[in-house]
Amino acid sequence: MTAPAAHADEAEPDLVVSSLPTAVPKPGETYGQPVTITNNGSAAATDVTFRIRLTRGLDFTAPEEGCTYTVLADQVRQALCKVDQDIEPGASVTTHVRFTVLSKGLLEVVEYGTGRTGQPPSSEGFDDSYRRLALSVDSTADLAAAGSEATAERGDLVKVTATLRNDGPGWIHNQESDDQPGLLVRIPQGTKAVQVPQECAPFGIDGPSGPSEPGHPVYVCWHNDNLLEVGQSLSYLFVLKVESASGQTRGEVKATSVYDIHPAFDKNPANDTAYLTINVPDGNGQGPGGSSGGSSGGHSGSGGQGNDPQAQSVGGSSSSGAQSSISGAGGSAGDVVTEASHGSLAGTGADESVLVAAAGAVVLVAGGSAVLLVRRRSAATTR
Repeated sequence: MTAPAAHADEAEPDLVVSSLPTAVPKPGETYGQPVTITNNGSAAATDVTFRIRLTRGLDFTAPEEGCTYTVLADQVRQALCKVDQDIEPGASVTTHVRFTVLSKGLLEVVEYGTGRTGQPPSSEGFDDSYRRLALSVDSTADLAAAGSEATAERGDLVKVTATLRNDGPGWIHNQESDDQPGLLVRIPQGTKAVQVPQECAPFGIDGPSGPSEPGHPVYVCWHNDNLLEVGQSLSYLFVLKVESASGQTRGEVKATSVYDIHPAFDKNPANDTAYLTINVPDGNGQGPGGSSGGSSGGHSGSGGQGNDPQAQSVGGSSSSGAQSSISGAGGSAGDVVTEASHGSLAGTGADESVLVAAAGAVVLVAGGSAVLLVRRRSAATTR
């Protein structure tokens, strides 16, 4: 029997796009650069669609003919533009990528290109036909720390809240490094953390060192999507047991990164540090300086940085405005749980992650069961 003749491979287009040059634009400036689409295949590419996606600190300039504009999840702006001619084998056409930097622009990403045959890629990934450009805007973002203060006696349980806030003007979502914004929390001397947020891991020599659990002297806290909008605050509730403290004891709250490296975009270190302050009366009921230590059965928060004068003693372990997920051993029956006073810095609830691919973000597994321990400084392959 004669074997069937082999069929030659079907001819098809093979499109590649040129790379955009990087830049460091300022807020308000417009970026506009040509992109060349070349057909290295053996068939013409017809009905070609060129796709552009921008992170939320960028936006398209005036609409262009042949383009359809939409806003996707996570405020990603998308343009789908029809190329108005076929691209024959060996031929090239030129299009443009244009956008304006918004006032909150900082760490941005641009996706641009098409698929090998001329349709937008359906799978996650980048190649010579669909590319990714990271842009650092010539701007800043100001990370600020806030603490709280309370009065409690030895043996009491006391709630304190540590807060990380982005005062702008840039929003923060670093997709080029795993050294994400973080809040370093040092537990006040003479107290012990008995309940800690699941978003906070023990801090080791130079980074997170294990899952969330009570009993450590230093923690680092960060948001699971590593995104901080302008004006957004992330509050972390700790329950401390006053063991050997007397007078006034305090622990430091520091706006930094998960590896305790000051972010380069933050040019204002003056507000990076705040404190968790516990006032412990002596045996005669006198607080620091001879002041009264509070009423029996619980103690309201005393004055201090970011105080809420309406703070009250409570018997539970959650705090309005703080991250609600905590882990650790609860207090025994009869323990006094004191509410710390703190500023009204409740988180905004923004927890969406940008669709443009993140590069190796640090992740704390839900439930506090695991934490990424491998430290990386350079960007990873995206998507």
